[in-house]
Amino acid sequence: MPKVFRVALDTPLRRLFDYLPPAGPGAAVTPAVGVRVRVPFGRQRIIGLVVETAAASELPAERLKPILEVLDRTPVADAAVLELLRWAAQYYHHPIGEVLASALPRALRLGASAVASEERWSATAAGVEAHANGEPRRAPRQRALLGFLCAAGAAAPGSLDERFGSWREAARALIARGWIASAEVAVERSAETCRSRATGPELSAEQQAAVAAVAEHLGQFRAFVLHGITGSGKTEVYLRLVERVLDAGRGALVLVPEIALTPQLVGRFRERFGAPMAVLHSGLTDSERLSAWRDAFSGHARIVLGTRSAVFAPVPDLGLIVVDEEHDPSFKQHEGGFRYSARDLAVVRAQHSGVPVLLGSATPSLETLHNVAAGRYTHLRLQRRAAEAQPPRLALLDLRKSAMHAGISTQAMLAIERHLAEDGQVLVFLNRRGYAPTLLCTACGWIAPCRECDARLTVHLAAGRLRCHHCGADAPLPPRCPVCGFTVKTVGQGTERVEEILSERFSGVAIARLDRDVVRRRGDLEAVVRRMSSGEARILVGTQMVTKGHDFPNMTLVVVLNADQGLFSTDFRAPERLAQTIVQVAGRAGRGARAGEVLIQTEFPEHPLLQNLLAAGYDGFAHVALEERSQAAWPPFSRLAALRDSATTREAALDFLTAARALVPRPPRGVRLLGPVPAAMAKRAGRYHAQLLIESPERGPLHAFLDAWLPQVEELRSARAVRWSLDVDPLELF
Repeated sequence: MPKVFRVALDTPLRRLFDYLPPAGPGAAVTPAVGVRVRVPFGRQRIIGLVVETAAASELPAERLKPILEVLDRTPVADAAVLELLRWAAQYYHHPIGEVLASALPRALRLGASAVASEERWSATAAGVEAHANGEPRRAPRQRALLGFLCAAGAAAPGSLDERFGSWREAARALIARGWIASAEVAVERSAETCRSRATGPELSAEQQAAVAAVAEHLGQFRAFVLHGITGSGKTEVYLRLVERVLDAGRGALVLVPEIALTPQLVGRFRERFGAPMAVLHSGLTDSERLSAWRDAFSGHARIVLGTRSAVFAPVPDLGLIVVDEEHDPSFKQHEGGFRYSARDLAVVRAQHSGVPVLLGSATPSLETLHNVAAGRYTHLRLQRRAAEAQPPRLALLDLRKSAMHAGISTQAMLAIERHLAEDGQVLVFLNRRGYAPTLLCTACGWIAPCRECDARLTVHLAAGRLRCHHCGADAPLPPRCPVCGFTVKTVGQGTERVEEILSERFSGVAIARLDRDVVRRRGDLEAVVRRMSSGEARILVGTQMVTKGHDFPNMTLVVVLNADQGLFSTDFRAPERLAQTIVQVAGRAGRGARAGEVLIQTEFPEHPLLQNLLAAGYDGFAHVALEERSQAAWPPFSRLAALRDSATTREAALDFLTAARALVPRPPRGVRLLGPVPAAMAKRAGRYHAQLLIESPERGPLHAFLDAWLPQVEELRSARAVRWSLDVDPLELF
C-alpha cells in the first residue's frame, strides 16, 4: 500500500500536495489514482484529485495529514485523460490543480457523486411493525402510504406521485414517527446498443476514400485533415466513421467550436443513431452539465458532442475524435488563467489514447496545413459539393465606382432585387452588430465614448441604448449632445441598421437577423434557422454567426458588406481570418440545385489577398500566406508565448512586465523577448492591459526558458499588484 498520496488541488500553486492514507472510519478505502478526495488544506477542507502515489514524501512525517474522505469508487479521470491533463499543465505552464479543476463540472468539484443517483423511499423496521399493528389508525393517507412502501420495499418519488398525487405532507408525518425514510441510491446505467436509424445518402468517391482512410487506422493514432469545400459533405463522413466506431463497441468524441453549431449537429446525429448522446457546452446549467458528464462517464452515452471543454470529457473505450471547423478561434480559451487550445489537445488526447483524430474544415488553419506539408497529418480532400451542386461565382464590387446607401452599393441592391425576383434567398453579411458603431455630434465633434475602455459605444437604436461590446457598459441613447446640446447622428452601419435599410427597400419581404443581440435565449437561434429553412424569411442579415455551418439550399446570393476590415491589420493572423471568413460565408450560397453568387464589397479590389482568393481559392491564398509567414518567421515557423497582465493603472501594468523582462538581461540563445507594450486597446473594462512577447524558432528552447523564468516571475513583488497570465501559442497578439 502506498504511504503517500500526491493530490492536485485547485490553487494557483504549481505543485502537488502530499497526504497520508485515510484514517478512522474511511481507512478501509485506499484511494486510486484519478479519484477525488477531500483533504485538509490550512483551515479549509477542499476537494482534489489523486495524481500520484509514492513510498515517501520529501516533507517530514509530522507535517503530513491524512486524507479525510475518498469520494469515488472508480477514477473520474482515466489514465489517458490524466496523462492529457498533466501534459497540458506542463505545455501551457499552468498549475496542475487548476488544469484538473477545469476538466470537471463544477458540481463534481463541490463534491457531487460521479454516479447518477435517485431518491428512494422505504419503510423502516419500526414502520413495518407499526403497519402490522394497523398504524396509523386515524390518518388514512399516512396508512395508505406506509402500507404501499411496506409492500413495495422501496419506491421512487415519480411512482409515489402517480399513485398518491400529493404525498409529501403524509411522508413528513411518518418520518417524524420514524416509520419511513429516504435514501439516495446509485443508478446503474450501462452502455446501450447503438444502431443506425437511417443509412444516409450515397457517398461520393471522395467521401468513400476519406472514410476508408480513417477507418483503416481505427485502433491506432493517426491525425487526418478533412479539407472539404463548403457543402462537400464533411458531416456525412463524420457520421459514417462514428457508425463504424459504435459498431466496434467503442465511443466517439465530437468537438464543435460554438454552441450555435451544437443543436444542428446534435440533430443530425440523433436522426442517424438511435442511441443516447452526452452534449456538453457552456450554455448548460450546473445540473445539466453534471447529468451529461455522468452519462458519458458511465458509458451510457457512447457519443459525446460538445464545445471546447468537452475535450476533457470521459469517454470509456474511446475510438475516434472529430474536431469540426478546426480552424475556428473559439477552440482557443482566450480568457482566464488556463489558456489552452482544444483542437491541439484533441490531437494529444488521440495520441495518448491510440485512436485516430479527424480535423475537418473548408478553410484549415495555416498551422494545420503546415503540419500536412511536414507529413505529420494526412490530407484528405473533398473538392466536389454534395448532389453535384456547383461552387458559387465570386465577384468584387469596387465601392470607389458605385453609389452607396447606408453601406450597401447600388450594384448589391440590384443583385438582391434580382435574386428575390427569381425566388432565391439572400444573405447579407456584416461582422458588426448594433445599429451603428459611432454616435457623433456634428457641431463639437463629440463621439460617445466608453468610460471603461478605449472604445466607442455602439448605438442600439431599437433598445434606445448605447452599449460597449468590450466591457458591457450600457447607457441611455441621448437625444442631443451632452457637451453642447446640438443634434447627434449615427455614423457607420451595424446589422440592425442594415436590416432597417433592407426593410425599407424591400417592403413586404420577410427579413431575419442573426447576431448576438437576437440570439439571447435558448431556441432563438433555432427559430431564425427555421424561418430561413422554411422560406418564411427571404433575406438573412448576420454577423460571424451565419458562417457556422448553416445549410440553406435555397440561398442563391451572399453579399459581404465590409471585406476590408482585415486587409491592413497589425495582427499577422488577420489576413488568414479574413480569407477564412470570406470563404466560409461564400459557402452558404448555391448549396442546392441552383447556382450561387457571392458579391464582395471593397475599396481595394486590387489587393493581392482578394485577387489571389478569387483566382486560386483558399488553397492559393494559403500557399502564399505560408510563404509570407516563413519569410517573416511568424508561426507556424516560430513558437510564441505572451505574458499578459492588467492593472488599475497603465504604469503598474508596464512595471510588472518590465520587471519580468529585467530578470533575464541576456535571454538564452534562440529566445527573444519583445516588449513590453500596451495592448492595442490599452484600457478595457476599467483596467489597463499590456503584454510581453516571447519568441523562439523552436519549441524546445521556448519551453525550457519558460520553465526557468516563470518561478522567478511569480516571486516578483510587482506581480501582486496585477492580474497576469501566460498564453502559449496565442492567437491574438495586438
